[in-house]
Amino acid sequence: MISNQFNYIIIGSGLAGLQLALSLSRDEYFQNKKIALLDLSSKTKNDKTWCFWEQGEGKWESIIHKSWSAGEVITSSKQIDFQLEPYRYKMIRSIDFYNYVLAELKKISTVEFIHEEVIAAEEKENTVKVSTPSQTYQASHVFDSRIPEEYFSNQKDYINIFQHFKGWMIETEEPVFSTDKFTMMDYRLKWKYSTSFTYVLPISPSKAFVEYTFFTPFTTDENVYDKQLKRYIEKYLQLNHYKITETEKGIIPMTNFPFHKYHSNRITKIGTAGGWVKASTGYSFKHTEKKIEKLLKNIKEDKVFHHNLYNAKFQYFDKIFLKVLEEENAKGEWIFENFYAKNSIQHVFQYLDEETTMAQDLKIMGSLFSSAFIKAFFKSL
Repeated sequence: MISNQFNYIIIGSGLAGLQLALSLSRDEYFQNKKIALLDLSSKTKNDKTWCFWEQGEGKWESIIHKSWSAGEVITSSKQIDFQLEPYRYKMIRSIDFYNYVLAELKKISTVEFIHEEVIAAEEKENTVKVSTPSQTYQASHVFDSRIPEEYFSNQKDYINIFQHFKGWMIETEEPVFSTDKFTMMDYRLKWKYSTSFTYVLPISPSKAFVEYTFFTPFTTDENVYDKQLKRYIEKYLQLNHYKITETEKGIIPMTNFPFHKYHSNRITKIGTAGGWVKASTGYSFKHTEKKIEKLLKNIKEDKVFHHNLYNAKFQYFDKIFLKVLEEENAKGEWIFENFYAKNSIQHVFQYLDEETTMAQDLKIMGSLFSSAFIKAFFKSL
């Protein structure tokens, strides 16, 4: 029988919710805490691909689908090759992540799964009431992955770039792919005057994940992705015979909307809803891991749960970048060409991980110095 009383309720069993639940359940400090995961979905489909860079072995090695030690960025004018050491670029399929984390959580007696839709989370003086169509649950604290309504109603007040994409897992009869190197961005096939590129992850000599991606203030019809994917595979991979075995598509908000302001005393926003997605890249997997480590540390030290989860310096840098893409979207290729050509990939990864010093940041800024960034800098003040 499912209890109605918990120490913690996690709304949403996506990347952030499951990572948080697993971290709580594995920490001795929380071993007697009752945790509920509320999500209508049972997470039985492979609906996402997560990639991230990491030094050495991490906590997800058992479910890494593929990793690479080299990569490339291709633009209209040049090819930029890079060796990642001491990093590796790692890929996880969401179904492997779901299966692994859910299996681990089911071993923990203090964790309960409730497959219901959450209608509301209402904070009272000493508790939070979480309502579903059939029941009300209570907890001393709630971690909520639902995006605030204000994000949708107030979009005109903020910068909104959408990372939208569609990817195909393709297989060939003959071995045609080199698996030593992945393609971070290939700008040779752009959609009109936009920041749009192809992303290629070779899984095996006869299997690759090919994704067409936009960083734009607009979204587009699905047939645009299909057309671009087909053209890229035929023209640049030089394949006429292949089989599409899986399809993936999505939209990731790249925005300066202040998600971090929607926490309260007993409700902490997590995941996209908490601003855990890196605004300038859309990467979330390792950012989520780092946010959770800080979150648990805050709880143990009796601090406000969301204390110091955000770095204002990097939020500002992201805002400038987004402003450039909003006003001069076609400039994306130039930005990324200079970003990767004039900085080592190790320095790039440190910067995107928000681990650089101001001196290192100034070097990055110098590589992107242009009138567009100067204008964006003053508009973002």
